[in-house]
Amino acid sequence: MQVAVSDHNNNNNNDECRIRRWRWLNMSSNNTLPAGAGSPELRMWVRLLACAKVGEKLLRRRFEDEFDTTLPRFDVLAALFRAPEGLQMSALSRDLLVSNGNVTVIVRHLQERGLILSKTNPRDARSAIVSLTAEGRKHFLELAEAHHRWIAELFADVPQDHIEQLTSLLDEIRGPMGARR
Repeated sequence: MQVAVSDHNNNNNNDECRIRRWRWLNMSSNNTLPAGAGSPELRMWVRLLACAKVGEKLLRRRFEDEFDTTLPRFDVLAALFRAPEGLQMSALSRDLLVSNGNVTVIVRHLQERGLILSKTNPRDARSAIVSLTAEGRKHFLELAEAHHRWIAELFADVPQDHIEQLTSLLDEIRGPMGARR
């Protein structure tokens, strides 16, 4: 029986998207493997995560190095940019798929920097609506431009038709996955 095992090459220092190499190990038939080990679904899942981790690591490093900010702060700014009227904190955390507590810490930091404004919700005084300030919109646009440039660099060696095919396939997969939430 064969099972996939990740073999990340730590000696390769280039900035290209490095997908983990997979080695197939011959397992003795006496070893008991969990159900699904080596299945196409599991291999696909692990490859998706590996690619996402490579990209996320690059983005985190560049946001920190070039803008002294974090990827989660960028995500909050992006969500608020898409909602010019602002969002309730609960809606913001739901959009970002994180807890209210995590969003609160990020929002407070961005408020201290003058990038976000928080107002009491006129319909429910127990909740707040957060939105970008003019400085927040300006800062987000600067970050978004850099983000786009970094993503373009990350995929520079991938043919455009492959990008379009993968995007289409991921859209097909996402539909049924989203229905299970």
